[in-house]
Amino acid sequence: MNQKVIVAGVGMIPFTKPGASEPYHVMGEKAVRQALADARVEYPMIQQAYVGYVYGDSTCGQRALYPVGMSGIPIVNLNNNCSTGSTALFLARQAVQSGAVECVLALGFEQMAAGAIKAQFEDRPTPFEEFDRATAEIVGHPEIPLAIRYFGGAGKAHMDKYGTKLETFASIRAKASRHAANNPLALFRKEVSVDDVMNAPVLWEGVMTRLMACPPTCGAAAAVICSEAFAKKHGLDTRVSIAAQAMTTDFPSTFESHDMMRVVGYDMARDAAQKVYRQAGIGPQDVNVVELHDCFAQNELITYEALGLCPEGGAEKFVLDGDNTYGGKVVTNPSGGLLSKGHPLGATGLAQCYELTHQLRGTADKRQVKGARVALQHNLGLGGACVVTLYQAA
Repeated sequence: MNQKVIVAGVGMIPFTKPGASEPYHVMGEKAVRQALADARVEYPMIQQAYVGYVYGDSTCGQRALYPVGMSGIPIVNLNNNCSTGSTALFLARQAVQSGAVECVLALGFEQMAAGAIKAQFEDRPTPFEEFDRATAEIVGHPEIPLAIRYFGGAGKAHMDKYGTKLETFASIRAKASRHAANNPLALFRKEVSVDDVMNAPVLWEGVMTRLMACPPTCGAAAAVICSEAFAKKHGLDTRVSIAAQAMTTDFPSTFESHDMMRVVGYDMARDAAQKVYRQAGIGPQDVNVVELHDCFAQNELITYEALGLCPEGGAEKFVLDGDNTYGGKVVTNPSGGLLSKGHPLGATGLAQCYELTHQLRGTADKRQVKGARVALQHNLGLGGACVVTLYQAA
């Protein structure tokens, strides 16, 4: 079976700094109740739930959902690094599209600690051993935190290959702040200029400043996914559907290419995007709005090319021409993205779904992309997994 998949309802709470949030289960419950209310469905109508989080013990999903209802349904807890939220969405969509179930919940939340991300289990091998080895060979700089070496190294590779300027990454960060100024759910709503970004504390000389990196964040988001038949039977909102979706993991090129852009998932993103375009029978030129994984400004820039929004080597021109914002070719991260909205790892993919659903409904208020009919979502987790989702308006 190949059911049409509807995003019937979405919910999201305001993102906050670590230490300022409610506990994970309270955040999760609130996001779920919002999504159920938005979809106009009761919890007993939900047949399965997929719950994503990175930092938490087993069955945190049950802890968040039991206050909403204890109906005996399967609840699947999952962790796929920064693509956790969209992995929950992927499984929910797959369950509905296959005809296995009619109405499913996808939930993501994160209660993060302040400071740089670090390993939680130091008594066993890290899943990033090969990534760390490749990064050490390509860029060195063991004194710099690994995440900065990963994505700063990718940005430096683009700079070295195409002559991209550091100011171009600063322009991406400034654009994110302008978009987030209109998002009441974003962590950072203050606008910053290119000069502000360039003059921020240096994380890697000539490669990255602090404002080019997303902050650790707490938050939650959820979506109710159902079949078109279920939606019509119950009088639900059918304006937004998932037209295509693909999930990829790493290829041999991740380590064999000796290219930091590929170490951080360029080939995963490109392959997933190409699969999605083929499934939907459209191309990147048909996309109106994108929420992509800008954990660092450097990753946003290289992802433009991976998703086919511009030619390889053309990302700097894409930015300087203003084609990544309102009035340009495709509005990227109208929510403010991870850079300004924040990045609670397990919630990010579903927060992107929340934004794009409102964009296609025409209910994004001051962030609204005029005439948006096709939306693309890109969510990346090193280690690795990439999920690309294409939404269409009815």
